[in-house]
Amino acid sequence: MDKIAITGGNELNGNIHISGAKNSALKLQAAALLTSEPMVITNMPELADTRFMVQLLEQLGMTVYWPKGSGRMQTHIPEIRSTIAPYDLVRKMRATFNVLGPLLAREGHATVSLPGGCAIGARPVDLHLKAFEAMGADIVIEGGYVKAAALRGLKGAHVVFPFVSVGATEHAMLAAVLADGETVLENAAREPEIVDIANCLIAMGARIEGAGTSTITIQGVTSLKGINYKVIPDRIEAGTFACCVAATGGEVVLTDVVPSTLGALLNALRQAGVGVETGEDYIKIKRDKNVPIKAVDIDTQPHPGFPTDLQAQFMGLMTIADGTSIFRENIFENRFMHAPELRRLGADITVRGNEAVVRGVKQLKGAQVMATDLRASVSLVIAGLVAEGETLIGRVYHLDRGFENLEEKLSNCGAKIARISGAE
Repeated sequence: MDKIAITGGNELNGNIHISGAKNSALKLQAAALLTSEPMVITNMPELADTRFMVQLLEQLGMTVYWPKGSGRMQTHIPEIRSTIAPYDLVRKMRATFNVLGPLLAREGHATVSLPGGCAIGARPVDLHLKAFEAMGADIVIEGGYVKAAALRGLKGAHVVFPFVSVGATEHAMLAAVLADGETVLENAAREPEIVDIANCLIAMGARIEGAGTSTITIQGVTSLKGINYKVIPDRIEAGTFACCVAATGGEVVLTDVVPSTLGALLNALRQAGVGVETGEDYIKIKRDKNVPIKAVDIDTQPHPGFPTDLQAQFMGLMTIADGTSIFRENIFENRFMHAPELRRLGADITVRGNEAVVRGVKQLKGAQVMATDLRASVSLVIAGLVAEGETLIGRVYHLDRGFENLEEKLSNCGAKIARISGAE
């Protein structure tokens, strides 16, 4: 099992190209099921998750051509050979569940395993299913599978989400584009990735208004066409590298980004005393490492608030801040799993329920730590970049799920970081 070794203390200087957004790319892959025509998706990030989604799509009958390192995926599924997404291909990644809506919309029925480790109600998929039921689908959960049928086709519906859910908003939108009539999604999520997915669907011929607001209106169409579409830049990757530079000091230009999607993070970095300059498609992060970072409190919120997917990274930065910062996690439960591992590096963190108190220390010390999930794992990279001595991070397959060429991008800017293949 691979590990990542980091020797801390080096500033970061240079340029980092930001890859396509994982959270958008996975849903665009699912959207390719909605058309019988060829599709081309560019700026596709080379990740364990996006490669794994290809395996599921091929199981359903899709032909996928995606040369390694090209960033260009060609898909074609003139006929869906299977409407069954088995447990072995869904249990590893929640996003694979999003084939249910497109299969249901195009074929009128689908059988999809519940996501691995998912109990209905925790990161709930029940909101997805209630949206489909509102559109006329019959839903049965049996033996760990969702069996959905709308043999006469999905019908437009008025769906009011009881709370903001990115996944449910995306999934309902993917199904509603081929439904008969008008669908209105209220209390919809407003994330940039939802706008990206809507823009792709509109280019395919869907009729969608209001994406990026709390009310999305969809007029169903009978079919969608194949197109060439470019995935939006990954704001979470960009925010992660911004936190890396803020922690180490130096000056790095993040290229191929959309700065407006990162307003909450950039404001927090400015409050922390980090230099931030933005242009149309770049963000420059600059910090004198001799000037202490200021403590900043964080409350995670749905977009445009501070993203839960950047909470761990900002906590990694705050471990060396001058003062005390308070983190309130308002989106997901159990999202402070990185705190005990950061403490192994010398961080002073106290967790009480959905609140973490971080008292900045002058110096972290390298240690052996373990990645616990995708976003938590990269907070350990940030801490390792500033820790004295060597930090060895295990279970880095979590990192590979969401970050493309992480070690290469950091080492090109001066970090001492390397992957140790097959390390015990």
